[in-house]
Amino acid sequence: MALIQLQVTDDSVPSDWWKKLVRHFVKTGDPLEIRCWKEESEIIRQASLYGTAAEDGFEISVKGTVTPGLLEELLAEGQLEKGLFQQATRYFTIHTQHASLHFWSEHYGTELYIDGASSDDISFVSSVISPYADCFSIHMEEI
Repeated sequence: MALIQLQVTDDSVPSDWWKKLVRHFVKTGDPLEIRCWKEESEIIRQASLYGTAAEDGFEISVKGTVTPGLLEELLAEGQLEKGLFQQATRYFTIHTQHASLHFWSEHYGTELYIDGASSDDISFVSSVISPYADCFSIHMEEI
């Protein structure tokens, strides 16, 4: 098993890499947590379609299950802009778990952590990001 860490370092990279990784790692029926900042009321309403919202410090945590509707939403989103950087998703944090694999999309999709990845998963991620390798800080390690 391995830990894969990706961080976008060049905001000009298109979000298609993120969508390919979501399509590969996020499965309908997986446990889900979406985290939003409290002031993101419209985004919290949208996230609440997929689970139950609860306050957690400065954030709102929505816990539920990945649905076909959520996957469709994530894969249909265009590149978003927030302040000084491009976003791959409107959600600050998305965390899913499929068996022993944890998929974390952080900071609006600009950082990804995939914990419990197989060697096939590492090969897949490498092939997806290879066209944009100069746009990421990449760290992969066996755990």
